[in-house]
Amino acid sequence: MQDQAKKYYTVADYLDSEEHSLHKNEYYQGAVYPMSGASANHHRIVKNLTISLGTYLFSRECELFMNDLKIWVKKRELFTYPDIAVVCGTPQFYPDSDDTITNPMIIVDVLSESTQNYDRGEKFVLYRSLPSFKEYILIDQYEQHVEQFVKNPAGKWILTAYDNWDDILKFSALDFQITLKEIYHKVEFKTA
Repeated sequence: MQDQAKKYYTVADYLDSEEHSLHKNEYYQGAVYPMSGASANHHRIVKNLTISLGTYLFSRECELFMNDLKIWVKKRELFTYPDIAVVCGTPQFYPDSDDTITNPMIIVDVLSESTQNYDRGEKFVLYRSLPSFKEYILIDQYEQHVEQFVKNPAGKWILTAYDNWDDILKFSALDFQITLKEIYHKVEFKTA
């Protein structure tokens, strides 16, 4: 998290203020951090993956949740909004809540310039304390590049990177695959 002098908020304070907030905020160990808006490319990538993965999961035991649903990482006191989360089996929710899950199996985040170091580093460390968490996918919105972290049976996280249009991202935790060309459909990269 960014180092800033922040007022301390209890979880109850955060949840109450978030319910009435006009924008999304993350919560980490008593501090609240405003989230910035997303670019058109960010939305395109989330939409493309949501359509393909959501269609695949439609008649299966797993369910896809998008960026307005929070994840609670109890061990680390973190509430965060991933771009996409997949839960297999029954979703488990934060007490008295239907907008915060606690058992994601797959998390997908689209990287932005302001959050990419946090998403790859500290946030990934925080997510790893979730017992249900098995796969983390990071998608670059500025160039065709996808990073897939998969937890192997020994509990080690293995990285696979994809950079070519015809590369096929195979979800390890599901029998689902998608090409980078499909992920980046209509995404407009800036040329130097």
